[in-house]
Amino acid sequence: MNWQDICDDPTLRNLPFKIELNRFGQIVMSPASNDHGMRQGRIVVALSRATADGEIISECSVQTSDGTKVADAAWCSPEFFKNHRITTPLGAAPDVCVEILPPSNTETEMEHKKRLYFERGAEEVWFCESNGRMRFFAPYGELEVSKSLPSFPARV
Repeated sequence: MNWQDICDDPTLRNLPFKIELNRFGQIVMSPASNDHGMRQGRIVVALSRATADGEIISECSVQTSDGTKVADAAWCSPEFFKNHRITTPLGAAPDVCVEILPPSNTETEMEHKKRLYFERGAEEVWFCESNGRMRFFAPYGELEVSKSLPSFPARV
């Protein structure tokens, strides 16, 4: 099974949980809470306030070496968008990939996902903690503020 098959399957539309694919084409499911949805909405609003250009995508699918992963939110620079448009899944990671840290994922799992986004070309990966605190990462380590979008708040 590939990502486009899942997107096209009418029985899988409007599921009340988040799905991704692992490297074997198997569906991996995680429940999304209302808290998760609220923080995702706040991140999208803050992204739109932090930039006048580029594109913001919620639930952004990215093809990685470990299957299709879905960032909770992403920001694409105008150049990235010009080169990649809105293919599903994206073959490269957007400039910024944002993950809301769910209680069901371990730190090891989230570090793995961060590494996968960097492998596909992300400039930054952000984590939103359960208290709304944002953590910003570049491939070389943690940042105090985002270099891509420095006006993005430290907490949402």
